[in-house]
Amino acid sequence: MGSTVLSLRIDSELLDRLKGHAAKRGMSVQDYVVRTLIREDFDERFKTAVEETEKFYGTEPGPPGPVPHDQVRPSAGIA
Repeated sequence: MGSTVLSLRIDSELLDRLKGHAAKRGMSVQDYVVRTLIREDFDERFKTAVEETEKFYGTEPGPPGPVPHDQVRPSAGIA
């Protein structure tokens, strides 16, 4: 896999916050931003895969009792 340059113009307050987040993790700002983008991309692809699986198999009725159905499905917590 190759790499490509992406140039961003951001305000100084955002850059300062990014530097703080990166420093807490012992990372450079570049590595922190790339890791965040990768995680977001994975979350989106996972959510799409879950939705496609639910369309293919159909959704099941919720379980009886007080536990909300969304807490037991693979998509729980993904908005």
